Amino acid sequence: MSEPIHEALRIGGERVGAGRSAQRAIAVLNPFNAQLVGTVPKASVDEVRRAFEVAKAYRPTLSRSRRAEILGRAAALVRERVEAIAALITAESGLCLKDARYEAGRVADVLLFGATEALRDDGQSFACDLTPHGKDRRVHTLREPLLGVISAITPFNHPMNQVAHKVVPSVASNNRMVLKPSEKVPLSAFLFADLLYEAGLPPEMLAVVTGDPREIADEMLTNPHAELVTFTGGVQIGKYIAAKAGYRRIVLELGGNDPLIVMEDADLDEASTLAVQGSYKNSGQRCTAIKRMLVHEAVLAQFTEQVVAKTRAWSYGDPSEPGIEMGTVIDETAARLFEHRVNEALAAGARLLVGNQRRGALYSPTVVDRVDPAMTLVREETFGPVSPIVAFRDIDDAIRISNGTAYGLSSAVCTNRLDYIMRFVRELHVGTVNVREVPGYRLEVTPFGGIKDSGLGYKEGVQEAIKSFTNLKTYSLPWS
Repeated sequence: MSEPIHEALRIGGERVGAGRSAQRAIAVLNPFNAQLVGTVPKASVDEVRRAFEVAKAYRPTLSRSRRAEILGRAAALVRERVEAIAALITAESGLCLKDARYEAGRVADVLLFGATEALRDDGQSFACDLTPHGKDRRVHTLREPLLGVISAITPFNHPMNQVAHKVVPSVASNNRMVLKPSEKVPLSAFLFADLLYEAGLPPEMLAVVTGDPREIADEMLTNPHAELVTFTGGVQIGKYIAAKAGYRRIVLELGGNDPLIVMEDADLDEASTLAVQGSYKNSGQRCTAIKRMLVHEAVLAQFTEQVVAKTRAWSYGDPSEPGIEMGTVIDETAARLFEHRVNEALAAGARLLVGNQRRGALYSPTVVDRVDPAMTLVREETFGPVSPIVAFRDIDDAIRISNGTAYGLSSAVCTNRLDYIMRFVRELHVGTVNVREVPGYRLEVTPFGGIKDSGLGYKEGVQEAIKSFTNLKTYSLPWS
Protein backbone atom coordinates (compact mmCIF):
# COMPACT_ATOMS: atom_id res chain seq x y z
CA MET A 1 0.00 0.00 0.00
CA SER A 2 1.26 3.47 -0.83
CA GLU A 3 -0.04 4.97 2.44
CA PRO A 4 -0.12 3.63 6.01
CA ILE A 5 -3.34 1.73 6.53
CA HIS A 6 -3.81 3.16 9.99
CA GLU A 7 -3.57 6.88 9.25
CA ALA A 8 -7.24 7.76 9.17
CA LEU A 9 -10.83 6.85 8.56
CA ARG A 10 -11.81 6.20 4.97
CA ILE A 11 -14.96 8.13 4.09
CA GLY A 12 -15.96 8.64 0.49
CA GLY A 13 -12.43 8.36 -0.80
CA GLU A 14 -11.02 10.86 1.73
CA ARG A 15 -8.86 10.13 4.72
CA VAL A 16 -10.28 11.79 7.80
CA GLY A 17 -8.60 12.35 11.14
CA ALA A 18 -4.89 12.03 10.34
CA GLY A 19 -2.68 13.72 12.88
CA ARG A 20 -5.18 13.47 15.71
CA SER A 21 -4.18 13.80 19.31
CA ALA A 22 -3.64 10.66 21.34
CA GLN A 23 -6.92 11.39 23.14
CA ARG A 24 -8.80 10.74 19.87
CA ALA A 25 -6.86 7.66 18.82
CA ILE A 26 -7.13 3.96 19.64
CA ALA A 27 -3.96 1.99 20.24
CA VAL A 28 -3.92 -1.55 18.86
CA LEU A 29 -1.73 -3.81 21.00
CA ASN A 30 -0.32 -7.26 20.32
CA PRO A 31 -2.12 -9.62 22.76
CA PHE A 32 1.00 -11.74 23.25
CA ASN A 33 3.60 -9.10 24.09
CA ALA A 34 1.51 -5.90 24.51
CA GLN A 35 3.63 -4.10 21.89
CA LEU A 36 2.00 -1.36 19.83
CA VAL A 37 0.90 -2.65 16.42
CA GLY A 38 -0.65 0.60 15.22
CA THR A 39 -3.19 3.28 15.97
CA VAL A 40 -6.54 4.13 14.43
CA PRO A 41 -8.74 7.20 14.85
CA LYS A 42 -11.44 7.32 17.47
CA ALA A 43 -14.24 8.58 15.28
CA SER A 44 -16.75 11.06 16.61
CA VAL A 45 -20.50 10.70 16.12
CA ASP A 46 -20.33 13.58 13.61
CA GLU A 47 -17.76 11.68 11.55
CA VAL A 48 -19.93 8.57 11.54
CA ARG A 49 -22.86 10.70 10.37
CA ARG A 50 -20.71 12.14 7.62
CA ALA A 51 -19.79 8.63 6.48
CA PHE A 52 -23.47 7.75 6.13
CA GLU A 53 -24.21 11.01 4.32
CA VAL A 54 -21.45 10.43 1.77
CA ALA A 55 -22.58 6.86 1.20
CA LYS A 56 -26.23 7.83 0.87
CA ALA A 57 -25.43 10.57 -1.67
CA TYR A 58 -23.53 8.18 -3.94
CA ARG A 59 -25.35 6.05 -6.51
CA PRO A 60 -23.33 3.00 -7.58
CA THR A 61 -23.50 2.29 -11.31
CA LEU A 62 -21.07 -0.60 -11.57
CA SER A 63 -22.08 -3.24 -14.09
CA ARG A 64 -22.10 -6.88 -13.05
CA SER A 65 -18.97 -7.39 -15.11
CA ARG A 66 -17.17 -4.52 -13.40
CA ARG A 67 -18.16 -5.70 -9.91
CA ALA A 68 -16.88 -9.18 -10.71
CA GLU A 69 -13.66 -7.71 -12.08
CA ILE A 70 -13.02 -5.67 -8.92
CA LEU A 71 -13.71 -8.59 -6.58
CA GLY A 72 -11.59 -10.94 -8.69
CA ARG A 73 -8.71 -8.48 -8.71
CA ALA A 74 -8.96 -8.06 -4.94
CA ALA A 75 -8.84 -11.86 -4.54
CA ALA A 76 -5.64 -11.93 -6.59
CA LEU A 77 -4.14 -9.18 -4.41
CA VAL A 78 -4.96 -11.14 -1.26
CA ARG A 79 -3.29 -14.27 -2.65
CA GLU A 80 -0.23 -12.25 -3.65
CA ARG A 81 0.10 -10.78 -0.15
CA VAL A 82 -0.85 -13.70 2.07
CA GLU A 83 2.26 -13.43 4.24
CA ALA A 84 1.83 -9.72 4.92
CA ILE A 85 -1.88 -10.16 5.65
CA ALA A 86 -1.21 -13.11 7.96
CA ALA A 87 1.48 -11.19 9.83
CA LEU A 88 -0.93 -8.32 10.47
CA ILE A 89 -3.75 -10.64 11.62
CA THR A 90 -1.35 -12.41 13.98
CA ALA A 91 0.04 -9.15 15.35
CA GLU A 92 -3.28 -7.56 16.23
CA SER A 93 -5.32 -10.63 17.21
CA GLY A 94 -2.80 -13.12 18.67
CA LEU A 95 -3.85 -15.87 16.25
CA CYS A 96 -0.98 -18.12 15.21
CA LEU A 97 0.48 -17.65 11.73
CA LYS A 98 -0.93 -20.98 10.57
CA ASP A 99 -4.48 -19.86 11.36
CA ALA A 100 -3.84 -16.38 9.98
CA ARG A 101 -2.62 -17.76 6.64
CA TYR A 102 -5.69 -19.97 6.49
CA GLU A 103 -7.88 -16.96 7.14
CA ALA A 104 -6.24 -15.03 4.30
CA GLY A 105 -7.06 -17.93 1.99
CA ARG A 106 -10.67 -17.85 3.12
CA VAL A 107 -10.83 -14.12 2.41
CA ALA A 108 -9.70 -14.76 -1.15
CA ASP A 109 -12.42 -17.42 -1.43
CA VAL A 110 -15.08 -14.96 -0.26
CA LEU A 111 -13.95 -12.49 -2.91
CA LEU A 112 -14.00 -15.11 -5.67
CA PHE A 113 -17.45 -16.36 -4.69
CA GLY A 114 -18.61 -12.75 -4.63
CA ALA A 115 -17.26 -12.23 -8.13
CA THR A 116 -19.17 -15.30 -9.30
CA GLU A 117 -22.40 -14.17 -7.63
CA ALA A 118 -22.10 -10.71 -9.17
CA LEU A 119 -22.36 -12.37 -12.58
CA ARG A 120 -25.34 -14.52 -11.68
CA ASP A 121 -28.73 -13.70 -13.22
CA ASP A 122 -30.76 -13.85 -10.02
CA GLY A 123 -34.18 -13.17 -11.55
CA GLN A 124 -37.07 -15.62 -11.83
CA SER A 125 -39.90 -15.94 -14.32
CA PHE A 126 -43.43 -17.26 -13.79
CA ALA A 127 -46.04 -18.07 -16.44
CA CYS A 128 -49.43 -16.64 -15.47
CA ASP A 129 -51.67 -19.23 -17.13
CA LEU A 130 -51.04 -21.83 -14.43
CA THR A 131 -54.63 -21.79 -13.17
CA PRO A 132 -58.04 -21.31 -14.82
CA HIS A 133 -58.01 -17.78 -13.38
CA GLY A 134 -54.69 -16.88 -14.98
CA LYS A 135 -53.85 -14.67 -17.95
CA ASP A 136 -51.56 -14.87 -20.92
CA ARG A 137 -48.82 -12.90 -19.15
CA ARG A 138 -45.54 -13.56 -17.40
CA VAL A 139 -44.30 -12.33 -14.00
CA HIS A 140 -40.59 -11.61 -13.58
CA THR A 141 -38.42 -10.74 -10.58
CA LEU A 142 -35.17 -8.89 -10.16
CA ARG A 143 -32.99 -7.92 -7.22
CA GLU A 144 -32.03 -4.29 -6.68
CA PRO A 145 -29.60 -2.61 -4.27
CA LEU A 146 -31.05 -1.06 -1.14
CA LEU A 147 -32.17 2.56 -1.32
CA GLY A 148 -30.32 3.28 1.89
CA VAL A 149 -26.95 2.33 3.33
CA ILE A 150 -25.86 -0.94 4.95
CA SER A 151 -24.49 -0.52 8.47
CA ALA A 152 -22.07 -3.36 9.34
CA ILE A 153 -20.45 -4.20 12.67
CA THR A 154 -17.87 -6.99 12.92
CA PRO A 155 -16.21 -8.78 15.88
CA PHE A 156 -12.60 -9.46 16.82
CA ASN A 157 -12.38 -13.11 15.78
CA HIS A 158 -11.44 -13.67 12.13
CA PRO A 159 -10.38 -10.00 11.84
CA MET A 160 -10.45 -9.93 8.02
CA ASN A 161 -12.77 -12.79 7.06
CA GLN A 162 -15.64 -11.46 9.16
CA VAL A 163 -15.19 -8.14 7.38
CA ALA A 164 -15.11 -9.85 3.98
CA HIS A 165 -18.40 -11.60 4.69
CA LYS A 166 -20.07 -8.20 5.19
CA VAL A 167 -18.31 -6.19 2.50
CA VAL A 168 -18.16 -8.62 -0.43
CA PRO A 169 -21.92 -9.27 -0.71
CA SER A 170 -22.45 -5.51 -0.46
CA VAL A 171 -20.09 -4.85 -3.36
CA ALA A 172 -21.46 -7.77 -5.41
CA SER A 173 -24.99 -6.36 -5.09
CA ASN A 174 -23.98 -2.73 -5.85
CA ASN A 175 -24.68 -1.42 -2.36
CA ARG A 176 -22.99 1.13 -0.14
CA MET A 177 -21.72 0.20 3.33
CA VAL A 178 -20.43 1.90 6.46
CA LEU A 179 -18.35 -0.64 8.37
CA LYS A 180 -17.29 -0.50 12.00
CA PRO A 181 -14.78 -3.26 12.76
CA SER A 182 -13.94 -4.29 16.29
CA GLU A 183 -11.76 -1.70 17.97
CA LYS A 184 -9.55 -4.60 19.08
CA VAL A 185 -8.60 -5.64 15.51
CA PRO A 186 -9.29 -2.70 13.18
CA LEU A 187 -6.10 -2.81 11.09
CA SER A 188 -7.14 -5.87 9.09
CA ALA A 189 -10.35 -4.10 8.11
CA PHE A 190 -8.44 -1.04 6.87
CA LEU A 191 -6.10 -3.28 4.91
CA PHE A 192 -9.02 -5.13 3.31
CA ALA A 193 -10.67 -1.85 2.33
CA ASP A 194 -7.42 -0.57 0.81
CA LEU A 195 -7.08 -3.77 -1.24
CA LEU A 196 -10.57 -3.23 -2.64
CA TYR A 197 -9.82 0.42 -3.45
CA GLU A 198 -6.64 -0.69 -5.18
CA ALA A 199 -8.69 -3.20 -7.16
CA GLY A 200 -10.93 -0.38 -8.40
CA LEU A 201 -13.79 -0.11 -5.91
CA PRO A 202 -15.23 3.41 -5.76
CA PRO A 203 -14.40 4.49 -2.18
CA GLU A 204 -17.90 5.91 -1.71
CA MET A 205 -19.20 2.32 -1.71
CA LEU A 206 -17.26 1.45 1.47
CA ALA A 207 -16.46 3.62 4.47
CA VAL A 208 -14.51 2.23 7.42
CA VAL A 209 -15.02 3.96 10.77
CA THR A 210 -13.27 3.06 14.00
CA GLY A 211 -14.12 4.23 17.46
CA ASP A 212 -15.35 3.52 20.94
CA PRO A 213 -18.57 1.48 20.71
CA ARG A 214 -19.95 3.32 23.74
CA GLU A 215 -19.68 6.54 21.74
CA ILE A 216 -20.61 5.62 18.17
CA ALA A 217 -22.47 2.29 18.21
CA ASP A 218 -25.93 3.80 18.62
CA GLU A 219 -25.34 6.01 15.56
CA MET A 220 -24.49 2.88 13.56
CA LEU A 221 -27.88 1.48 14.58
CA THR A 222 -30.14 4.50 14.30
CA ASN A 223 -28.70 6.70 11.55
CA PRO A 224 -31.64 7.59 9.26
CA HIS A 225 -29.66 6.53 6.17
CA ALA A 226 -29.03 3.01 7.56
CA GLU A 227 -31.61 0.76 5.91
CA LEU A 228 -30.09 -2.49 7.17
CA VAL A 229 -27.88 -3.36 10.15
CA THR A 230 -25.78 -6.50 9.87
CA PHE A 231 -23.94 -7.62 13.00
CA THR A 232 -21.77 -10.56 14.00
CA GLY A 233 -20.94 -10.88 17.68
CA GLY A 234 -22.29 -11.67 21.12
CA VAL A 235 -25.89 -12.39 22.09
CA GLN A 236 -26.24 -9.56 24.57
CA ILE A 237 -25.19 -6.93 22.03
CA GLY A 238 -27.26 -8.60 19.33
CA LYS A 239 -30.40 -8.32 21.44
CA TYR A 240 -29.57 -4.71 22.22
CA ILE A 241 -29.33 -4.04 18.48
CA ALA A 242 -32.69 -5.73 17.91
CA ALA A 243 -34.28 -3.46 20.51
CA LYS A 244 -32.50 -0.28 19.40
CA ALA A 245 -32.49 -0.42 15.61
CA GLY A 246 -36.20 0.22 15.19
CA TYR A 247 -37.97 -0.11 11.84
CA ARG A 248 -35.14 -1.35 9.66
CA ARG A 249 -33.82 -4.72 8.60
CA ILE A 250 -31.41 -6.46 10.92
CA VAL A 251 -29.27 -9.52 10.27
CA LEU A 252 -27.74 -10.98 13.44
CA GLU A 253 -25.14 -13.75 13.50
CA LEU A 254 -24.59 -14.37 17.20
CA GLY A 255 -22.92 -16.91 19.44
CA GLY A 256 -22.90 -20.68 19.52
CA ASN A 257 -22.57 -23.57 21.95
CA ASP A 258 -21.80 -26.20 19.38
CA PRO A 259 -21.58 -29.87 20.35
CA LEU A 260 -19.48 -32.68 18.96
CA ILE A 261 -21.63 -35.80 19.50
CA VAL A 262 -19.67 -39.07 19.53
CA MET A 263 -21.80 -42.20 19.21
CA GLU A 264 -20.77 -45.72 20.26
CA ASP A 265 -19.99 -46.76 16.66
CA ALA A 266 -17.74 -43.77 15.92
CA ASP A 267 -14.19 -44.02 14.60
CA LEU A 268 -12.55 -42.70 17.76
CA ASP A 269 -9.27 -41.70 16.14
CA GLU A 270 -11.19 -39.57 13.66
CA ALA A 271 -13.54 -38.23 16.33
CA SER A 272 -10.74 -37.26 18.72
CA THR A 273 -8.81 -35.55 15.91
CA LEU A 274 -11.89 -33.53 14.99
CA ALA A 275 -12.38 -32.77 18.68
CA VAL A 276 -9.03 -31.06 19.17
CA GLN A 277 -9.10 -29.31 15.80
CA GLY A 278 -12.60 -28.03 16.44
CA SER A 279 -11.70 -26.85 19.94
CA TYR A 280 -8.31 -25.20 19.45
CA LYS A 281 -8.17 -23.82 15.90
CA ASN A 282 -8.34 -20.02 16.02
CA SER A 283 -7.67 -20.37 19.77
CA GLY A 284 -11.22 -21.65 20.14
CA GLN A 285 -12.54 -18.19 19.27
CA ARG A 286 -15.13 -19.20 16.68
CA CYS A 287 -18.87 -19.20 17.09
CA THR A 288 -18.75 -22.67 15.52
CA ALA A 289 -15.89 -24.00 17.64
CA ILE A 290 -16.63 -27.19 19.58
CA LYS A 291 -17.86 -25.96 22.95
CA ARG A 292 -19.14 -29.30 24.28
CA MET A 293 -18.06 -32.89 23.60
CA LEU A 294 -21.01 -35.22 24.17
CA VAL A 295 -19.70 -38.78 24.29
CA HIS A 296 -21.52 -42.12 24.55
CA GLU A 297 -20.62 -43.78 27.83
CA ALA A 298 -19.54 -46.98 26.02
CA VAL A 299 -16.61 -45.17 24.37
CA LEU A 300 -16.08 -42.41 26.92
CA ALA A 301 -12.82 -43.66 28.46
CA GLN A 302 -11.11 -44.44 25.15
CA PHE A 303 -12.21 -41.19 23.51
CA THR A 304 -11.12 -39.11 26.49
CA GLU A 305 -7.70 -40.75 26.55
CA GLN A 306 -7.16 -39.91 22.88
CA VAL A 307 -8.32 -36.31 23.26
CA VAL A 308 -5.97 -35.77 26.19
CA ALA A 309 -3.02 -37.21 24.25
CA LYS A 310 -3.73 -35.06 21.20
CA THR A 311 -4.25 -31.98 23.36
CA ARG A 312 -0.87 -32.48 25.02
CA ALA A 313 0.68 -32.60 21.55
CA TRP A 314 -0.99 -29.33 20.46
CA SER A 315 1.68 -26.63 20.59
CA TYR A 316 0.85 -23.14 21.82
CA GLY A 317 2.82 -20.01 22.58
CA ASP A 318 4.22 -17.02 20.66
CA PRO A 319 1.80 -16.76 17.72
CA SER A 320 4.46 -15.27 15.44
CA GLU A 321 6.65 -18.38 15.66
CA PRO A 322 6.34 -20.71 12.66
CA GLY A 323 4.98 -24.12 13.58
CA ILE A 324 3.00 -22.98 16.62
CA GLU A 325 -0.54 -24.38 16.39
CA MET A 326 -2.24 -21.94 18.77
CA GLY A 327 -1.50 -18.40 19.88
CA THR A 328 -3.27 -16.26 22.43
CA VAL A 329 -6.90 -15.41 22.90
CA ILE A 330 -7.91 -11.82 22.21
CA ASP A 331 -6.88 -10.39 25.60
CA GLU A 332 -6.14 -11.20 29.22
CA THR A 333 -9.71 -10.49 30.30
CA ALA A 334 -10.97 -13.27 28.05
CA ALA A 335 -8.30 -15.69 29.27
CA ARG A 336 -9.22 -14.95 32.88
CA LEU A 337 -12.85 -15.74 32.12
CA PHE A 338 -11.98 -19.18 30.73
CA GLU A 339 -9.76 -19.88 33.73
CA HIS A 340 -12.57 -18.84 36.07
CA ARG A 341 -15.18 -21.01 34.37
CA VAL A 342 -12.93 -24.07 34.43
CA ASN A 343 -12.11 -23.51 38.10
CA GLU A 344 -15.82 -23.11 38.85
CA ALA A 345 -16.56 -26.42 37.10
CA LEU A 346 -13.75 -28.15 39.01
CA ALA A 347 -15.18 -26.89 42.29
CA ALA A 348 -18.55 -28.38 41.28
CA GLY A 349 -17.15 -31.85 40.58
CA ALA A 350 -15.56 -31.75 37.13
CA ARG A 351 -12.04 -33.13 36.67
CA LEU A 352 -9.11 -31.33 35.03
CA LEU A 353 -7.16 -33.67 32.72
CA VAL A 354 -4.80 -31.21 31.04
CA GLY A 355 -4.30 -27.47 30.73
CA ASN A 356 -5.96 -24.54 32.53
CA GLN A 357 -2.66 -22.69 32.52
CA ARG A 358 -2.73 -18.94 31.86
CA ARG A 359 -0.06 -16.29 31.28
CA GLY A 360 -1.59 -12.99 30.30
CA ALA A 361 -3.72 -13.60 27.19
CA LEU A 362 -2.06 -16.97 26.58
CA TYR A 363 -4.36 -19.76 27.75
CA SER A 364 -3.44 -23.39 27.26
CA PRO A 365 -5.57 -26.00 25.47
CA THR A 366 -7.65 -27.51 28.25
CA VAL A 367 -9.59 -30.76 28.72
CA VAL A 368 -12.14 -31.21 31.51
CA ASP A 369 -14.32 -34.28 31.99
CA ARG A 370 -17.11 -35.31 34.39
CA VAL A 371 -18.87 -32.15 33.26
CA ASP A 372 -22.53 -31.64 34.12
CA PRO A 373 -24.63 -29.92 31.42
CA ALA A 374 -25.86 -27.45 34.04
CA MET A 375 -22.35 -26.04 34.63
CA THR A 376 -21.74 -22.53 33.29
CA LEU A 377 -18.75 -23.86 31.37
CA VAL A 378 -21.09 -25.64 28.94
CA ARG A 379 -24.43 -23.97 29.55
CA GLU A 380 -23.05 -20.65 28.28
CA GLU A 381 -20.75 -20.04 25.33
CA THR A 382 -17.13 -20.42 26.47
CA PHE A 383 -15.31 -18.68 23.63
CA GLY A 384 -11.87 -20.20 24.04
CA PRO A 385 -9.72 -23.36 23.81
CA VAL A 386 -11.57 -25.53 26.34
CA SER A 387 -12.74 -29.11 25.71
CA PRO A 388 -15.46 -30.06 28.22
CA ILE A 389 -16.50 -33.73 28.01
CA VAL A 390 -20.08 -34.70 28.90
CA ALA A 391 -21.19 -38.34 29.02
CA PHE A 392 -24.56 -39.56 27.73
CA ARG A 393 -26.44 -42.91 27.72
CA ASP A 394 -28.16 -43.09 24.34
CA ILE A 395 -29.23 -40.99 21.37
CA ASP A 396 -32.29 -39.62 23.18
CA ASP A 397 -30.02 -38.41 25.97
CA ALA A 398 -27.58 -36.88 23.48
CA ILE A 399 -30.31 -34.94 21.68
CA ARG A 400 -31.78 -33.73 24.97
CA ILE A 401 -28.41 -32.46 26.22
CA SER A 402 -27.50 -30.90 22.87
CA ASN A 403 -30.78 -28.98 22.70
CA GLY A 404 -30.57 -27.96 26.36
CA THR A 405 -28.95 -24.56 25.82
CA ALA A 406 -30.22 -21.23 24.54
CA TYR A 407 -28.01 -21.49 21.44
CA GLY A 408 -28.70 -23.16 18.11
CA LEU A 409 -25.89 -22.52 15.65
CA SER A 410 -24.11 -25.67 14.50
CA SER A 411 -23.22 -29.22 15.50
CA ALA A 412 -21.13 -32.23 14.54
CA VAL A 413 -21.94 -35.92 14.87
CA CYS A 414 -19.55 -38.85 14.65
CA THR A 415 -21.39 -41.99 13.57
CA ASN A 416 -21.91 -44.17 10.50
CA ARG A 417 -25.47 -45.20 11.32
CA LEU A 418 -27.96 -43.60 8.94
CA ASP A 419 -30.79 -43.89 11.46
CA TYR A 420 -28.75 -41.88 13.97
CA ILE A 421 -27.74 -39.33 11.34
CA MET A 422 -31.32 -38.71 10.21
CA ARG A 423 -32.54 -38.31 13.77
CA PHE A 424 -29.82 -35.73 14.46
CA VAL A 425 -30.62 -33.85 11.26
CA ARG A 426 -34.31 -33.76 12.12
CA GLU A 427 -34.17 -33.25 15.88
CA LEU A 428 -31.16 -31.07 16.72
CA HIS A 429 -32.25 -27.43 17.16
CA VAL A 430 -29.41 -25.92 15.13
CA GLY A 431 -28.75 -24.28 11.78
CA THR A 432 -26.18 -26.86 10.64
CA VAL A 433 -25.45 -30.55 11.25
CA ASN A 434 -22.08 -31.79 9.99
CA VAL A 435 -21.48 -35.55 9.88
CA ARG A 436 -17.92 -36.67 10.64
CA GLU A 437 -16.64 -33.09 10.41
CA VAL A 438 -16.22 -30.16 12.80
CA PRO A 439 -19.28 -27.95 13.42
CA GLY A 440 -17.66 -25.04 11.62
CA TYR A 441 -17.14 -26.75 8.28
CA ARG A 442 -18.62 -24.79 5.38
CA LEU A 443 -17.78 -23.06 2.15
CA GLU A 444 -17.76 -19.27 2.06
CA VAL A 445 -20.73 -19.36 -0.34
CA THR A 446 -22.97 -21.82 1.50
CA PRO A 447 -25.78 -20.70 3.85
CA PHE A 448 -24.61 -20.18 7.43
CA GLY A 449 -26.46 -19.11 10.54
CA GLY A 450 -28.44 -20.28 13.52
CA ILE A 451 -31.67 -20.09 15.47
CA LYS A 452 -32.64 -19.31 19.07
CA ASP A 453 -29.94 -17.13 20.67
CA SER A 454 -27.61 -17.83 17.74
CA GLY A 455 -29.57 -15.63 15.36
CA LEU A 456 -32.94 -14.79 13.87
CA GLY A 457 -32.76 -17.48 11.21
CA TYR A 458 -31.39 -15.25 8.46
CA LYS A 459 -28.34 -16.80 6.86
CA GLU A 460 -24.92 -15.48 5.95
CA GLY A 461 -22.62 -16.87 3.28
CA VAL A 462 -22.22 -14.89 0.06
CA GLN A 463 -25.42 -16.06 -1.67
CA GLU A 464 -27.70 -15.63 1.33
CA ALA A 465 -26.17 -12.30 2.34
CA ILE A 466 -26.87 -10.90 -1.13
CA LYS A 467 -30.53 -11.86 -0.65
CA SER A 468 -30.60 -9.94 2.64
CA PHE A 469 -28.79 -6.97 1.10
CA THR A 470 -31.21 -6.50 -1.82
CA ASN A 471 -34.83 -5.64 -2.50
CA LEU A 472 -36.82 -8.09 -4.59
CA LYS A 473 -38.91 -6.36 -7.24
CA THR A 474 -41.69 -8.09 -9.18
CA TYR A 475 -43.01 -6.92 -12.53
CA SER A 476 -45.24 -8.45 -15.20
CA LEU A 477 -45.40 -8.16 -18.98
CA PRO A 478 -48.25 -8.92 -21.38
CA TRP A 479 -46.31 -11.64 -23.14
CA SER A 480 -46.03 -15.24 -22.11
